[in-house]
Amino acid sequence: LQVYLNSSEGFKEAAEKFQQESGVGPTVELNSMDDRIRIRDAVQNGRIQEATDLVNQLHPELLDNDRYLYFHLQQLHLIELIRTGRIEEALQFAQEQLSEAGEADDNILSELERTLALLAFEEPMKSPFSDLLHPSHRQKIASELNTAILKMEHRESTSPRLNNLLKMILWAQDELDKKKVKYPKMTDLGSATIENPK
Repeated sequence: LQVYLNSSEGFKEAAEKFQQESGVGPTVELNSMDDRIRIRDAVQNGRIQEATDLVNQLHPELLDNDRYLYFHLQQLHLIELIRTGRIEEALQFAQEQLSEAGEADDNILSELERTLALLAFEEPMKSPFSDLLHPSHRQKIASELNTAILKMEHRESTSPRLNNLLKMILWAQDELDKKKVKYPKMTDLGSATIENPK
């Protein structure tokens, strides 16, 4: 289970180390993770065009077949333009690349409106839509993309209860940290290490 979880989320080193220390044989091909790791890292570091190019090289049909996922990558690119203050470029990108998607789907339109609302604030990080600028939003899209790639590769979905539980733990810890609450914190998901509050 530990190897599967680490490998499905792209934590290659943790999966390899666990296999080595536990003596468990490989349950997944760890070398196939390298592309997904590069894609995840690109998304988490705001290099959305690079991630899109890598996805198109690995599975050219994926983004054509999953328009909602493609929109999320495009939306994230728009968010990165806004984050870096390239307002004119952001408006042009939204108009040329995203407006048709918004016309075709009310959910996409709603998400696009939230994203463009960031432009109305001098300090978008202090706006009601600042969650879009938080690193956890990048992580959410990276996870969505990873799940789609795994499905494309005919593997099981990576959204079983255990993964959702781990995501909830990370979210809850983030919320507690924001409120400066002392609590036993899980510092390493791979080994489930918990540190007592200081």
